Order: sequence, then C-alpha cells, then structure tokens
Amino acid sequence: MTFDDLNLNTPLRNALANLGYAQPTTIQQKAFPVIMSGRDVCGIAQTGTGKTFAYLLPCLRLWAFNKQKEPQVLIIVPTRELVVQVVDAIKEIGSYMNLTAVGVYGGVNINTQKLALEDGADIIVGTPGRLIDLLYDASFKTKSIKRLVIDEVDEMLNLGFRTQLKNILDLLPPKRQNLMFSATIIDEVEQLIATFFNDPIYIEAAPTGTPLANIDQQAYHVPNFYTKTNLLRLLLQQNEQMSKVLVFVATKQLADQLGETMEAAFPEKVGVIHSNKHQNHRLNTVKQFQQGVYRFLIATDIIARGLDISEVTHVFNFDIPEVPENYIHRIGRTGRADKKGISLSFITEKEKESLEKIEALMNFQVPIMALPDDLEISDVLTEDEKPKIHMKTYLVKLPKKENVGPAFHEKSAKNSKVNSRVSHKDKMMKKYGKPIKRGAKKK
Repeated sequence: MTFDDLNLNTPLRNALANLGYAQPTTIQQKAFPVIMSGRDVCGIAQTGTGKTFAYLLPCLRLWAFNKQKEPQVLIIVPTRELVVQVVDAIKEIGSYMNLTAVGVYGGVNINTQKLALEDGADIIVGTPGRLIDLLYDASFKTKSIKRLVIDEVDEMLNLGFRTQLKNILDLLPPKRQNLMFSATIIDEVEQLIATFFNDPIYIEAAPTGTPLANIDQQAYHVPNFYTKTNLLRLLLQQNEQMSKVLVFVATKQLADQLGETMEAAFPEKVGVIHSNKHQNHRLNTVKQFQQGVYRFLIATDIIARGLDISEVTHVFNFDIPEVPENYIHRIGRTGRADKKGISLSFITEKEKESLEKIEALMNFQVPIMALPDDLEISDVLTEDEKPKIHMKTYLVKLPKKENVGPAFHEKSAKNSKVNSRVSHKDKMMKKYGKPIKRGAKKK
C-alpha cells in the first residue's frame, strides 16, 4: 500500500511527496480509516513506528477551515521536546494547508504563549501542566475542539500528570473524538479509557515486547562504572561507524558525570540533556546532534522519550532500565525507516536481573559479546558500588512502666530531715539529762 491508496487530499499528498514518504507504516495504515470514521481509537505501537503521522494525517484530512481560528484539535504530549517535534511535523505535512499550530509548554514565559494564542490556532500542542494553566486563564476556547489526541500517555502518567490530564478532559466538549497512542497499556491507562472514552477501537501495530527485527542487539558483562566508561570510550574510538550515537543513563547526575569524562576524550563532540538543563540548551543540543555537530548524545529516559531523531546508528544502554518496556523505547531510536540499527548494553552483576526481565518481555535472549582484549578493567569503585558495612545493632530492653521506680535515691537516715518543732525543755533534757530552766528575765 502507498499513501495514494489512502483517502488523502491533494495538499497532504503533495507534502508527503516533498518529504519523500511513499508508503505508510503499519500503524498509519491501520489507524487512518478508523480515525476517519469518527470512532475513538487507542493505538498501541512502539517507538519509531510512525505514531505521530498516524494521528496527524487523518486529523489534518478532517480539518475544516475556520475564520475565527479556534482550535479544532488538541494534542497532549509529556515533554517539551515532543511538543516542538509535533509542531514541526504539523508544519511539514500541512505546508500546503492554511492552518496554524501553536506549541505550549512550561519553563518559558507564559505571556508569550498567550499572545500566540490570541492570534488564533487551529491546532494546539502542549504539555499537561502548561495547558491547564492556559485553560484556567481562559487563554483559548475549547468549544470548537473536535479531536483530542493524547500521545505517550503511559509516560505522561509516570511523570505525575494524572490530575492535570483528568482536569483537561473535564474541561473539553463532551462531543469529541478521543485518540490515544501509547507503547504500553498499563492499568491506569485502562482506567482513563474506561472513564473518558466511548467504546474505543484498539489498534496494535506490534506486541508491546516485540524487539524490532532490524535492530542488532548486543550486550557486555562489565564489573563496574569506570569499566563501563572505558568500554564506551574504546568502542567509540575504534568504530568510525558509530557516527550518531545515543547513550542512555539512569540519572541526571550520572549524565553530567559521564559527559565530563567523555568530553575529555572527544572535545566538542558530546551533548548532554536532562530535565535540569535549560530549555534552550536542550533544544539546541538535540538540534546539534541531529545536524551531526555532536557525535553522541547522553540522555535520560524522560528527556529522550518521544524524540524523533533520524539516522541514529547506535544506541548504548550504559545503565539497564528498571522498567523493561523502557528498553524497547530506547533501542527503538535506531533502526528506523527500514534501516539497520545496533544496540549495545553494559551489564553489571546487579543489572543481570533487570536484563532477564527484559528478555522475558521480548521472548528473546540478548547475545553476550566478549570484552575487547585492550579494555582497561578498572578496580576503582564509586560510592554506590562500594560494599556496605552493616553494624549489628543491639537493642536495650527498657523496663515496663509499671515497674519503674522514682528518679531519685532514698536519703540515708542521718541525712533525712523531719520538720518537727522541739521545745527548749526537751532540748535541755536531751543534752544535760535534767531540765534546765531559763533565768528570770531581767527587769
């Protein structure tokens, strides 16, 4: 099947031709007629299968010109980077259409986005937090919204946007078409569908745990962090084919630490992005990586989720993700558009269990490669890797309250005092053995 076989109008066909797209992907082919019918849709597809065009093509085909420029489509995504990516995709395939798309997200001045919305927008793309702020401020009208798209909904819930998402859904017109796209369907997603969707049709492009056939997966057993660093440096130095590389790490701190180490070996060829980086820095870093200025990009899962970076040659799992589905998302960054890709994972003893869960999900065993002979095995351990010394704690059994005595000792007999009045006669009797009378008072 080609795009000519779909019920696309001339502007969309011309735009796709200019972009060099001829054949729809599986999810695009399956989703298009269902969305065109007006039914609610829940699309299940892995990263790199063309989910963005799967909902944009039918939404733009159904879009109708509106003089007031009130939004007809609302698209909710989890990250700022994905907002920019979706807006760019709308501009590309809508280049022959007189429509306006506005992206809104946090971390920047909200007043600038309010001004953009005042000029009108046919499609609004945004993150949940910023969208709810704009809705409460009445910065745009919702009465004309006919289609709601929620992309990467599982990641959105993982990031804690549960409340904002539900509040947005409550503020939208009840008569609308709901489109949801996700790589995994967790219980919370099912609850969201049951509450807000109207008998949706499930469209699945591939089972959740299916590894992409055009990705060659490899793994190395390594003892510690610094050996991982040495191996990454060695592989990049010895393989010129690793020209566009994504390196996934577990934390923001680790991303910065690894970035500083690799910058010394590859000056001005290393990019680092995570949520603590300024928005402009993140966008410029991704742009420079896309353009080939940076040879490799170090990123965390949250930031890289949903990024559409073309022609990634290799994906490194510097750390193994604890959530098995995230491994599928990671390796899906390479091997796109029917091109071959390679993923390499570094496995420590602690991470073996996580790899086993990933292999069980995929029903595929990742081949273990031999370490290079010239690899320097480090014996230096990080603080997290150092063995912990656990001191045995002895608990002192406290007495029960009913057996607890006073908080002082009884005084000895000689120190005890009794406040009793003794007469002069008794004092004299005790001292002299006979009563001694006082003399008569002098006159």
